[in-house]
Amino acid sequence: MSVTLPALRPRKRFGQHFLHDQSVLRAIHEAIGLRTSSHCVEIGPGTGALTEGLIAKRPALLTLIEIDRDLAARLRRRIEAVDCGFCRVIEADVLSINFIELASASDQRLQVVGNLPYNISTPLLFHLMGQRRVIDDQVFMLQKEVVDRVVAPLGSADYGRLSVMLQSCYQVWHLLDVPSMAFHPPPKVLSSVFRLRAIDHSAWPQPGLDFPQEQLEILLRTGFGQRRKMLRAHLLRWLQTQGVQPDEAQSMGFAPSARPQEVPVSAWCAMALRLSGCCAADYALRSISSTL
Repeated sequence: MSVTLPALRPRKRFGQHFLHDQSVLRAIHEAIGLRTSSHCVEIGPGTGALTEGLIAKRPALLTLIEIDRDLAARLRRRIEAVDCGFCRVIEADVLSINFIELASASDQRLQVVGNLPYNISTPLLFHLMGQRRVIDDQVFMLQKEVVDRVVAPLGSADYGRLSVMLQSCYQVWHLLDVPSMAFHPPPKVLSSVFRLRAIDHSAWPQPGLDFPQEQLEILLRTGFGQRRKMLRAHLLRWLQTQGVQPDEAQSMGFAPSARPQEVPVSAWCAMALRLSGCCAADYALRSISSTL
């Protein structure tokens, strides 16, 4: 069975780079581990290279989200030509998709996969983060520099705002790197495949569910805005204007001589709770202090 489509010129405005390397496709499918009982959502199926293997697994439901009108039409025609009653195409901007509604249609959590559009990668990851309670697993390909930031460990040069935001609510794994020549046209950057899986049990509340996500974003923009400076030079002064004294900040993991990349995810989360006046703040602070 195949849904491979005729060659089509990639559209630059959609950031299209079509994956064609079969060894990479096999590795991605192995990483996805699609189950026959799953409702799988593929973002940006393009010419259907990854889709072909998803269909071969015959999941309970396969939803393809494609913004390109011509590609969406070709996918529909090809799907109609084979036995794919479980597969449907949604022609839309993925940033407008309500994944909670998608999940309710099948009454099960989603497996979300895809070669993500590089030009909307961060907004898309945040969009999915806010709806992760209905998402069981995510396996994506993005430019390597973004994936390096997603999975960056505490204290590394890549550890920053994106690392903290995603690691505050996900377990993250780097799976494999993909060379430029695996795509048509070859992008100017290397790519990587990575996995996100929501943390169901955490010592602190999770952003997007019972956590002041907007407050965390403001805190991180302020903190990492001058990542080379010690916290006493900028962040602790800003925190004072928000009613948090240096001694209290230090007790929460914000040492004056530390730099932003040396502050753990848990401490950023606890401070966001403190700033928001969230009723869960005291519990979070006790949990954080036990890990410092």
